[in-house]
Amino acid sequence: MLPRVTALLTGIGFCALAHAAPTHYPLTVQNCGSTLTFQQAPARSVTIGQAATEMLYALGVGDKVVGTSLWFNSVLAQYKAQNDRIERLANNEPSFEAVIAKRPQLVAAELEWVVGPQGVVGTREQFHELKIPTYLLPSDCEGKDNLVGADGTRLEPFRIETIYKSISQLAEIFDVQARGQQLNDELKARLAKSVATAQSKALKQASALVWFSSAEMASDPYVAGHKGVPQFMLETLGLSNVVQSDEEWPAVGWETIAKANPTFLVIARMDRRRYPADDHEKKLAFLRSDPVTRNMDAVKNNRIIIIDALALQASLRTFDGLEQLAGAIDGYDLPK
Repeated sequence: MLPRVTALLTGIGFCALAHAAPTHYPLTVQNCGSTLTFQQAPARSVTIGQAATEMLYALGVGDKVVGTSLWFNSVLAQYKAQNDRIERLANNEPSFEAVIAKRPQLVAAELEWVVGPQGVVGTREQFHELKIPTYLLPSDCEGKDNLVGADGTRLEPFRIETIYKSISQLAEIFDVQARGQQLNDELKARLAKSVATAQSKALKQASALVWFSSAEMASDPYVAGHKGVPQFMLETLGLSNVVQSDEEWPAVGWETIAKANPTFLVIARMDRRRYPADDHEKKLAFLRSDPVTRNMDAVKNNRIIIIDALALQASLRTFDGLEQLAGAIDGYDLPK
């Protein structure tokens, strides 16, 4: 089946490329409750969030990026040289002043808590009053209430289509539709391949916990809820999530997690160091030494999978994470 699926996707890609039309300005885009109008392709853009940054790089418009911020992992290797030439306004959230000082014609934000009703950088209204349009990745606003819970609460399960939508809309804004369609087709083919890899394992009753970080090593960890991006990844590959909260990243006690006894532990690796548990080596040391966690089956059998933090968020890295997760699962000899 897979070669046929891949061939079909490839065929669709060539067809789309052949019919990709240029953007007609002024362009109006509906985005997360706001109507954005562009008289021309933005010549200067600032990104707040690594997912948005790497999307623009992948679309071939990195030369239009004049400032970046909010990084979880090192930039993808193929974009390092380009990224090194662009000013990093902050490793985490930049100030409102730092963003507008770059005179952007577009601010592309990954998360609504940085640019939204209670945005820590600023509200969309503040930017729009200065005639600076703000584009939020739909993955973080569609089917989600970001005013409930520390990282928002999912009203509906995350949909992979929201990533494709981001790529298509940004491609239209920057007048690079052909590249946008090609990129989406490549991502769909990679998703199909990951699913095929996991399906060959014929998983039965396998479960997982996804640990992002913790405010303190001994405190309740921030783990993936059952409607976010990690849930989509697990479910797509045939795993169940032992956490049932609608919150994006709820805090759940280790005693509760140990009782659920997941087959796999997926832990986030990141370069950010806001919390001690941002360091995946400290996560591993904790799991193997704590009296509660060290007796979990996943720890005793070393069924621990390390994935970049950005892959656990809606981004191009999500597809890397699916491939890594599928490959890791395929390498384990699970009990029947």
